[in-house]
Amino acid sequence: MDLQSKIAIVTGASSGLGKAFSQKLVDKGVTVYGLARSEDKLHQIRDELGGLFVSVVCDVTDANKIEHWVKHTFNTEQLPDILINNAGIGLFNDIDKLSLEDWHTMIATNLSGVFYMSRSVVPLMKKKESVCHIINIGSIAGKVGNPGLSGYNASKFGLTGFSESLMKELRYDGIKVTCVYPGSTATHFFEQSKSNTVHSNMLQPADVADMIIHLLETPDNFLVDEIVMRPRNPKPPTS
Repeated sequence: MDLQSKIAIVTGASSGLGKAFSQKLVDKGVTVYGLARSEDKLHQIRDELGGLFVSVVCDVTDANKIEHWVKHTFNTEQLPDILINNAGIGLFNDIDKLSLEDWHTMIATNLSGVFYMSRSVVPLMKKKESVCHIINIGSIAGKVGNPGLSGYNASKFGLTGFSESLMKELRYDGIKVTCVYPGSTATHFFEQSKSNTVHSNMLQPADVADMIIHLLETPDNFLVDEIVMRPRNPKPPTS
């Protein structure tokens, strides 16, 4: 895909990987609709990135608001080429301590939110003559289960199955689907985990974003359906 003048939707765009994706896409001449719940953070990013970044205050767990926004934003003259389902949350605890609220929050954000966005955007992508691309940001936790992560693992394993099914469903409609599995990445996400602290040996958001750009720029008939990325040395520099 030639990214110049394309239109992208990035969820969870207010920080971390979402912000890095938005930056790299704007640098390529892409108009980015950046979705997140924090209006202040989105406006700050808009000031940093300029007019190609369009801030959209929206919660991906609200199916009605997503559907309404998509319906009133896009038309036959303006259709999205790229969807990056990046919004996600990890709330970690042992199974007997994990609250119902935390479980439902992770499923709603990490899994249902991807479904809501994809369900609303796919019909528009099918109208385009050019190839489109959906990228779902999974996690190593969607490949390997770990103690204390049962709820998060469930949501990310679910995303793995959803992505594989969607890839097979949409490939003949000219829509690529890729699920990306980053290992430990230096974002605020890890501040929520008692067992992890951010350090310089983690994957850097800009490097992950470069890989996303590479995936988007592959030839139209070249499909990477899954990609796993990890730090070579995941241990903190002092260990």
